[in-house]
Amino acid sequence: MLGAAAFVGSSGALGRDVALAQQKPFTVPPLGYAYEALEPYIDTMTMRIHHDTHHGAYVNNLNGLVEKWPDLATKPAEEILSNLSVAPEAVRTAVRNNLGGHWNHTYFWDLMTPGGAKTPTDDVKAAINGAFGDVDKMKAAVKQAGLGRFGSGWAGLAVGKDKKLTVFSTANQDTPHVYVGAKAILAIDVWEHAYYLKYQAKRADYIDNWWNTVNWDKVAENFKKATA
Repeated sequence: MLGAAAFVGSSGALGRDVALAQQKPFTVPPLGYAYEALEPYIDTMTMRIHHDTHHGAYVNNLNGLVEKWPDLATKPAEEILSNLSVAPEAVRTAVRNNLGGHWNHTYFWDLMTPGGAKTPTDDVKAAINGAFGDVDKMKAAVKQAGLGRFGSGWAGLAVGKDKKLTVFSTANQDTPHVYVGAKAILAIDVWEHAYYLKYQAKRADYIDNWWNTVNWDKVAENFKKATA
């Protein structure tokens, strides 16, 4: 299992690639589906607050940071997140947190787009079986990573340097790009704001139910790019 220092993310569908592109000003990408579309696994109010308020806060902060560092509006997001030293020290932490939050959430919304495969596609399933034994064991490993993340952060599945799947976990709004060694194909937000209205302190239940929202066609797209 990768710790919080060994993975790099990959983009998904064209719509998400466009949304992740730098904009003047930064904007919250449309959810692409109704707030209630993920019921009963993720409740409508959580989706509304999570997308509009939490993601919106990262975007608002980014627009403020552009005034302090204009390059933020012109450099590709993934380029910045892969090499945060390009950001002036005075804004580096804020860029890491807010640009990271913007990228993570845009990726997350797309991954849960309703429709598409409800179970892993053949190529993804074969990779999962090869790395973990079967899908249930993979889910258990991701769950362990999510539950083991102290405080707020993310957990998920990535393709490592050896082209095999592995589990990862990162803190706060760190994105796959901050670290080196693997490309994320699936990620779950385990911040309390992602689940607390419905699940309260039951992060385990949230993780178990979240698998019902995954669009495995999106995962397959990420897997294809990560292994290219």
